[in-house]
Amino acid sequence: MKTVLVTGAGGYIGSVLTELLLGAGYRVRALDRFFFGPTLAHLQENPNLELVRADVRDFDPGVLEGVWAVLDLAALSNDPAGELDPATTLAINHQARARMARLAKERGVERYVLASSCSVYGFQEGLLDESSPTNPLTTYAEANLKAEQSNLPLADEGFCVTALRQATVYGLSPRMRFDLAINGMTLGLWRDGKIPLLRDGTQWRPFVHVRDTSRAFLMVLEAPREKVNGQVFNVGSDEQNYQILPLAQQIAEALGKPFAFEWYGLPDHRSYRVSFAKIRSALGYAPQLTPADAAREIAAALESGAVVPDDRTITLKWYRNLMEWQKIIREVELDGRIL
Repeated sequence: MKTVLVTGAGGYIGSVLTELLLGAGYRVRALDRFFFGPTLAHLQENPNLELVRADVRDFDPGVLEGVWAVLDLAALSNDPAGELDPATTLAINHQARARMARLAKERGVERYVLASSCSVYGFQEGLLDESSPTNPLTTYAEANLKAEQSNLPLADEGFCVTALRQATVYGLSPRMRFDLAINGMTLGLWRDGKIPLLRDGTQWRPFVHVRDTSRAFLMVLEAPREKVNGQVFNVGSDEQNYQILPLAQQIAEALGKPFAFEWYGLPDHRSYRVSFAKIRSALGYAPQLTPADAAREIAAALESGAVVPDDRTITLKWYRNLMEWQKIIREVELDGRIL
């Protein structure tokens, strides 16, 4: 049984990926800060799961002992959160992942997969593939690109390195997020009868379900080395390149509700369409789930109370809460005591 280290294992994608890996017969060492709560609690009885609470910036390299592969997902997620503290975003999303890949190679790990993002393409016309120029417009996108540039050159015959540029992810997860487009649309329509739309609705964006992008990590992990070593793959499907306004109409149709929306924010200049021909051709990868599937599963979870839309489900809000609480505690505590 091979051991896979998943960083960011308690996160939105990581918590789904961890369950998928366990189901596929891997032993999983799950590394995370877990500041969104015990998102892997439902898996803790599995004897093949090992939880490691650590920070990717300074984890003990011993955690790589006996590891066959690293799936490196740990990052401050999304563009607004990335701008909250750009230096910290670069430290975690680039420098810590560069350190992880370097240490993994030194420790004899055989495979390394980097979780990157299609946001590295920024604003461009046409259908973009892995050879297209990059144009990162945010710190989050810049950090992903820098991580690719640091880690892909480490690839050699003994160390297989792959980067996955994921489309905008959606769908139900143990670490639920409502700050992602499709998830937020579904919540808005379910709760308020209106879909919140970031202006001006004409922007293009590629999408992929969280379970489908998790499947891509597993496929790369199990692919012949010669097909994936040193390679970058866009993860998603050509069919799921959507303009935001028509996508919102699909969400309403899936839930059987009247289409109503309200604008928010400044116009979004991140507009791009992406080709996913390479991963389809090389690995036979094709997503199985659609935005309509996600809208229905999320609405059902909201109806049953299985998912509660609180501050933890909005990444930026939760980060701000943590920072404010830390400030208050530092001001109040004396000699390490609150009371």
